[in-house]
Amino acid sequence: MHLDRKYGYTYNELKKNFPKNTLYKFKNYTKIESQDKVLANTIYGFNKFLRLNKPNLVIVHGDRVEALAGAISASLNNYLTMHIEGGELTGTIDEHIRHSISKLSHLHLVSNSIAKKRLIKNLGENPNSIFVCGSPDIDIMRKQFLPKINEVKKRYSIFFEKYSILIFHPVTTELKKTKYFTNILLDACIKSGKKFVVIFPNNDPGNLDILKVYKSKILKNENFKMLKSMRFEYFLSLLKNSNFIIGNSSAGIIEAPVYGIPTINLGSRQNERVKNIKSIINVKFNISSILSSISKISDKKFEKKFFFGHGNSAKKIAYILKLKKIWSTPVQKKLKE
Repeated sequence: MHLDRKYGYTYNELKKNFPKNTLYKFKNYTKIESQDKVLANTIYGFNKFLRLNKPNLVIVHGDRVEALAGAISASLNNYLTMHIEGGELTGTIDEHIRHSISKLSHLHLVSNSIAKKRLIKNLGENPNSIFVCGSPDIDIMRKQFLPKINEVKKRYSIFFEKYSILIFHPVTTELKKTKYFTNILLDACIKSGKKFVVIFPNNDPGNLDILKVYKSKILKNENFKMLKSMRFEYFLSLLKNSNFIIGNSSAGIIEAPVYGIPTINLGSRQNERVKNIKSIINVKFNISSILSSISKISDKKFEKKFFFGHGNSAKKIAYILKLKKIWSTPVQKKLKE
């Protein structure tokens, strides 16, 4: 996505945050919406990177198909591989990808003890190879240098005093219902009469259907401000000052509770991620249910929750990377029974 102008060509943002000449540029996407083709292209590109750089360790993050490609290429070429945020549950194909990455990886940096237990019990991973570090995203959230909300609004031309955030991604196992789901979500938000900052969906198959509905329903609606993308720290400031977040983004599950911001989580994409966090309301695609949820949580603050870490992940990861024992981890894995 970083090289796709439809999503703001965010490669330029990456260059600002990484030392010069440390980014390896490879275009893996085509006009054909096909995750298996993206996977194949990324494996090809990652293999070229490995042959050129011969790293001591490959670190992959999350549940995206690009991370799976990295894990496949690294493990097949006998590179020690580390996975960040394995052992978590979602409700879509992302979960298949996440667990596949974990099985291909030799070392694991998980967000919490529950994820660690899943890796041991369900995937047969070695307890000695798993370290609880929290999510690195939380590190940035708890820093004091986030941009001021007025600066964020000015940069992205957001003229709402009060607003909520809408992020809706396609669910690749429910593609036939994408337009239907998007229409229900937007109809409810329009009827609510509230202001929304809408951030484009990711580039999974089905994203064009979402964007078509956006164009037809809210492109000229003054209560909606659409953005292709945002720098992460600017998004965090936007989230921190919002009324609520609605849709099916992991931001509503991982980041929003840290600020006590309520989440209206729709459908199956994140429905297995966490349980019993009061600020998260899981709702089916029904206009009256969505409107009821908006009324229930709008302008309400909740107790802050740190289910995915307390903001010290970087220190923990740096400490782990200095441990001699991890560098002697065998590349030949064995299933722990």
